[in-house]
Amino acid sequence: MFKSLELFRMASAMASHAGQRQGVIATNMANSDTPGYRARDVRPFADLYRSDGAVQMQATRPGHINSASAGSQSIIMTSDSSDTSPNGNSVSLEDQMVKAVDTRGQHDRALAIYRNGLSVLRASLGRR
Repeated sequence: MFKSLELFRMASAMASHAGQRQGVIATNMANSDTPGYRARDVRPFADLYRSDGAVQMQATRPGHINSASAGSQSIIMTSDSSDTSPNGNSVSLEDQMVKAVDTRGQHDRALAIYRNGLSVLRASLGRR
């Protein structure tokens, strides 16, 4: 009966991923005029979810889960962009805005999955 709870873990991981990606995008936008700054991004959620096989706990601070390093830092990558400004900056505000909208959609999708899963769970318990 509770095998479907993986759905809640997946929705939570998806929302967390969207929040982390939004933070990276905000950092990119804040550094859009910084000379030599390279745009960064987070690996897509589907790749992370497939590579783990399932959502696993990740350390968010060095002391968590007996981890030596923060787990959230391992999925941030530098964007390979050949389009750089004369000062060496590779941030395109237009691209970052498109990524921010996409990330917002991912977060909304995760919340909708979670909300609908709760509705199904409530209905199975006879509650509305």
